[in-house]
Amino acid sequence: MDFAKVLTAWYLQNKRDLPWRKTGNPYAIWLSEIILQQTRVAQGTPFFLSFITAFPTVFDLAKANEEQVLKLWQGLGYYSRARNLHKTAQYIAFELFGIFPDNYNDLLKLKGVGEYTAAAIASFSYNEPVPVVDGNVFRVLSRYFDVETDIASASAKKEFTALAFELMPKDNPALFNQAIMEFGALQCVPKSPNCSVCIFNMSCAALQKNKVDQLPLKSKKLKIRNRFFNYLVVSDDNTNTIIQKRTAKGIWHNLYEFPLIETEASQNSDFISTTIQSEFFQNNTIISIEDSNDKSIVHKLSHQHLHIKFWKVKVKGIVENGINTTKLKTFPFPIVIFNFIEKDFLT
Repeated sequence: MDFAKVLTAWYLQNKRDLPWRKTGNPYAIWLSEIILQQTRVAQGTPFFLSFITAFPTVFDLAKANEEQVLKLWQGLGYYSRARNLHKTAQYIAFELFGIFPDNYNDLLKLKGVGEYTAAAIASFSYNEPVPVVDGNVFRVLSRYFDVETDIASASAKKEFTALAFELMPKDNPALFNQAIMEFGALQCVPKSPNCSVCIFNMSCAALQKNKVDQLPLKSKKLKIRNRFFNYLVVSDDNTNTIIQKRTAKGIWHNLYEFPLIETEASQNSDFISTTIQSEFFQNNTIISIEDSNDKSIVHKLSHQHLHIKFWKVKVKGIVENGINTTKLKTFPFPIVIFNFIEKDFLT
């Protein structure tokens, strides 16, 4: 069986109609690949369309300010992608005169572009024969060939890249790369794939050995850190509130939030009240403090779980640097805070 021919025939009949597949423009492909890092296609597609509408060219994106980019990115998570996207757009627009690097090695030098993204752009835009290796490709190849290499190991990427390169038709690498990723996304899915209708069910080694649910092997598990965030949602006599920018490195860098008390564990209203009265709003009399959510909202990130409570703090007088609701909604926030503002801020 010719693996590549069978795979690409399946792809041409089953591929999804995705906007970035209708162009070879490296800007659009780069934009889609950055958005789709750590993001499912269904979630990422509306963001891609919003970005390509707001910033049709790399020059448009480069000229935007960072807060515009972060605001449009709001809800996608992993916000360092957006910051790197913006910096790379400026580099390409102003240093490279809007011309993207046209090969894998030079693409790899761009900020925010790793091996997978560089390979995707190089093959889709310039037809360079470099394989893309992501989770879908690991899964398809490990199952079909019964490869038991731990995909979290240092050698795995090199091994699977070499295997993909061997299988790839060198005259049409873009088609092969799209096909194998799509096959992993639609057919050879992580859990309970329908192997009875699979085009490879007579030749897949994992299926013959009853090992489909065991592959690919992955040993490492991230240690999850629990953090406890208490946000102080102030309202003064004018119903103005206060926000601040997260300037420290780490999660949500350069996004906005309400004043924050981070604690080692979940805390009750007495603790929060005492802390607020001793450390916050010294120029205003506090009228009342109440929790907006009885139970913490657990916001799960890849490496940490945030246990979030919003505390509504009414103060007498006018707060310094207060902003109204209309202006509040123009700032880029982490999605969990944005959702609170949309649903609960004025209730």
